[in-house]
Amino acid sequence: MSLNRFIRILPLVVILSGCETTPEQPSSQPDIKANPNIVVKEQNENIEQIAPLSPQELDDVWQRIRAQLTFSNSSHPDVQQRIAWYLSHPNYMDEISRRAEPYLYYIVTEVEKRNLPIELALMPLIESDFDASAYSHKHASGLWQLTPAIAKYFKVKISPWYDGRQDVIDSTRAALDFMEYLYKRFDGDWYHAIAAYNLGEGRVLRAISNNKKQGKPTDFFSLKLPQQTSQYVPKLLAAAQLLKSQKMAFPAIANKDAIAKIAISGSVILDNKAQWQQLEPLNYGVIRFPAIIDAPHLVVPASEQKQFETMIADQDSNDYSQWQHYTVKRGDSLSVIAKRYKVTLSQLKAFNNLKNSTIRIGQKLVLPQLADTQIEHKVKSGESLWKIANHYKVSITKLKQWNSLSSDRLKVGDKLTVFLSAS
Repeated sequence: MSLNRFIRILPLVVILSGCETTPEQPSSQPDIKANPNIVVKEQNENIEQIAPLSPQELDDVWQRIRAQLTFSNSSHPDVQQRIAWYLSHPNYMDEISRRAEPYLYYIVTEVEKRNLPIELALMPLIESDFDASAYSHKHASGLWQLTPAIAKYFKVKISPWYDGRQDVIDSTRAALDFMEYLYKRFDGDWYHAIAAYNLGEGRVLRAISNNKKQGKPTDFFSLKLPQQTSQYVPKLLAAAQLLKSQKMAFPAIANKDAIAKIAISGSVILDNKAQWQQLEPLNYGVIRFPAIIDAPHLVVPASEQKQFETMIADQDSNDYSQWQHYTVKRGDSLSVIAKRYKVTLSQLKAFNNLKNSTIRIGQKLVLPQLADTQIEHKVKSGESLWKIANHYKVSITKLKQWNSLSSDRLKVGDKLTVFLSAS
């Protein structure tokens, strides 16, 4: 080989050798993956690209969530174990989607308005399986399982007539307020904040402090927490990862308004029971059919909003078919009567157009008719809430609400009030 030819070849050899020995550097260019929302058309050798749909423009609200997931995938055994559980129960998400259908679009929209991680929209799945009537032995209630103390702190109304924890609008507002508070409390650590939502901020803070004293890491998975809480965050992460990977079917939910809110001024006694029964699954917070008292609004199907607005506006205040009559007796006062019938003094005055608290013996008052029949059931040996609810064809949740029960435990001889409506 001539010297000149050798000189011409030498640079190429050097370059090739360098490729073999130099460590691989990360590419500055992102990986490009197929996106079904991008349409590419070739025309005169030019590529025309149509912008992908925004999450809000997608047809399915689950995919709207999927497009915005930000939490990192986790290989932690607890997360992987929960993923395996979900995959072994393929029908689970069918029921979840059925329950979530009226609420999920609203919840996702509220999370987006606050610029919070979209993963928070999945918390009702973990808290209550999207059961708005859920009631726990720890006194938590509703989609977000708010306790009475948290509800009170975040100004959710609870009265004998209305429990805002079982109202999607009031409970979602309070739950997201709580999550924003916890996020700041835990210096921007969402896993700690989510754990504190389940367990309470004090116990999570103590777990973090204990790890610091022992020189241990303070990330969520390193903390010593009760079993329920240690599995709480993994459940959420597992659901998010399955949605992200699309390894499990999440039955589609239309990405549009499913519900609407109708403001309630004062108190309303609906005289059309068939119409109210249509609304009951959306208004578990309204405790005593057919009286809508203390409720700031009524939740209705979005497609029938105008119909129900007209129905409520047309309620005849002089139609007392849904009211009971009371004759004032010696020793009565408005406050005594109000307490007896579980209404406020101001409500009793409003019902009867009274400007002051002065009443006289023999005076006729009207009060909400709670039901066609009100009975008192005395608990017998062997009876449970489930048996009693099944006997009267009412829900356990209603029985507990009517009787201010915080647990499922009953004692022989306990007296329960049951409200029955004509079918």
